[in-house]
Amino acid sequence: MEKEAEEREVRKRILGAALSAFMEGGYAQTSTLEIATRARVSKRDLYTLFGNKEAMLVACISERAQRLQVPVDLPALRDRATLGQVLTAFGTKLLTETTDPVVVAVFRLAISETVNAPKVAQTLESMARKPIREALRTIIANAVSAGLLAGEPEAMTHTFLGLLWGDLMTGLLLQTTDRPSNTEIMRRASEASTVLLRLHTA
Repeated sequence: MEKEAEEREVRKRILGAALSAFMEGGYAQTSTLEIATRARVSKRDLYTLFGNKEAMLVACISERAQRLQVPVDLPALRDRATLGQVLTAFGTKLLTETTDPVVVAVFRLAISETVNAPKVAQTLESMARKPIREALRTIIANAVSAGLLAGEPEAMTHTFLGLLWGDLMTGLLLQTTDRPSNTEIMRRASEASTVLLRLHTA
């Protein structure tokens, strides 16, 4: 058990050091030696745990993506008021996690390193973006089945995300927009939920 705990700690240090180095100097310019030095580990330890720096960045994204998972204890969708609360909670969590400066920096890295590290963008899509869309689509499809919404779940999923985000992520990626406050995040989520319910009355 002690060895496993030590390995988890080393892994955590390596991922933290790797992400910091990638954010500061860029993925292509960061060497595994620099990451090992920052993490206070040997290059052998680094390669044993991850193999290469692309695997490190993929692991960083995967761990962040875990925070975006939808709670399994969502209330049953008995009425439109409950549906509004569920959608607002979903939108609030999504915006809170994805507007985190570290997450935005990872998105920026994925965009800039599409050629050098294609797995990064693929991981972002498969581990973060796709599960989010599928979870939201499931909520909306259940609402349709319960007679609380009228429309096509896939289309309504895109509508909700469009209402929620607007051009916020573009501004964050370009560093022309500040991260929204908790109050602003909740306002956006509530407004997106209200408009969706208004547009798709059963």
